[in-house]
Amino acid sequence: MGEAEGSRRTWVAIIIAITVASLAFRLLEIGGLQHTSAVFVGIPAILAIALVLSPKPGTPQGVAGRAVALGLLVAGIVFGEGFVCLLMASPLFFGVAALVTAIVNRSRKRSGGSGGKTYALMLVLLTPAALEGVIPGFEVGREEAVTVERTVAGTPEQVAAALARTARFDRTLPAFFQLGFPMPMHPSGSGLAVGSVRTVGFDHGHHGSGTLALRVVESAPGRVSFAAERDDSYLLHWLTWRGAEVRWAADGAGRTRVRWTLRYRRRLDPAWYFGPLERYGTRQAAGYLIDSLARPRAGE
Repeated sequence: MGEAEGSRRTWVAIIIAITVASLAFRLLEIGGLQHTSAVFVGIPAILAIALVLSPKPGTPQGVAGRAVALGLLVAGIVFGEGFVCLLMASPLFFGVAALVTAIVNRSRKRSGGSGGKTYALMLVLLTPAALEGVIPGFEVGREEAVTVERTVAGTPEQVAAALARTARFDRTLPAFFQLGFPMPMHPSGSGLAVGSVRTVGFDHGHHGSGTLALRVVESAPGRVSFAAERDDSYLLHWLTWRGAEVRWAADGAGRTRVRWTLRYRRRLDPAWYFGPLERYGTRQAAGYLIDSLARPRAGE
């Protein structure tokens, strides 16, 4: 078989594998399972298995890597996924594909091409990992809370006044949020009294914009709690906000210690991969909120 013929077979195998993976994604989307491990573990596994079982499309590692890269690009065009979604998921996709091809390649070298036992073992290992969030009750705890503490210049009274004003997001966002996350805009609402409502719009380019609304449910000297009332922003692709709590107390002359806690429900599986990513992002958000909303401004 010539080089040109081998190249054509390689691309035919890639196209077939991506088609199979795309159909699987559509079926999962119809079933409302687009945020589960079936997508982030199952899809790359299907892609890799379809490729390595094809008739010698090239080295399994190289072909699988090209197919995953092409599949992610297609996902951005066909499925409308944002850059940040693809960026967050790509290490998991490449990792699963690399694991599958490494196992199959090792089996082929040992058995001379027949690897029925290896494929069966691979399915046994990957199936549970790909079913998190698919089967009711088969999931890791989703409720999360992260807390960030910082000391700011100003008295507790000045911090309370800063928290009571209408939010302003004119500080530079952390680098993590500049990767393509929805941008906060058009904040409204003020006050720390129970019942006060705060709203923040989030713009996500061609994905549209949405609004997060928070209501003050508890308020006392040095403490205020918010509950999420509504969120139709693109953030729902990753998590569901539950609420926030802010505590502050004097920390020396003219300084105040602020403690900001954010509570949310993780929506993406698997937990071992997306859990740490979402906790990191939420910590970045809590720190940014302290810097933007709790620090007294000049003249206050």
